[in-house]
Amino acid sequence: MEEILIPISLFLAIFGIAYLYFSTRNKERLALIEKGADASIFLSGKKHAAPIWKVLILNLALLLMGIGLGVFISGLLVMMGMDDDIAEPGTIFLMAGLALFIGFNMTKNLDKE
Repeated sequence: MEEILIPISLFLAIFGIAYLYFSTRNKERLALIEKGADASIFLSGKKHAAPIWKVLILNLALLLMGIGLGVFISGLLVMMGMDDDIAEPGTIFLMAGLALFIGFNMTKNLDKE
């Protein structure tokens, strides 16, 4: 019986967050429209944004390349005599983080175009 409570509570938490987000956004928009604000303000930030699929593919590709580079560099460090318990996770996480940082900067450049 306890095993079923975890997925149910996780689903309820996700549903609750989504419900609050969308209901609050709807109320804010209705209040702005009642005060006479133009409805085009809701679309103002979306004109110059890069498509989401480009951002996801770019960041996923860079993340996987960073992980691969981290595995390669950690293998070299282990061959040089470094402790593998330190070299492998440290290098993999460092390279993955660096790849995500590069992806963030490249995404900002996509948005400028």
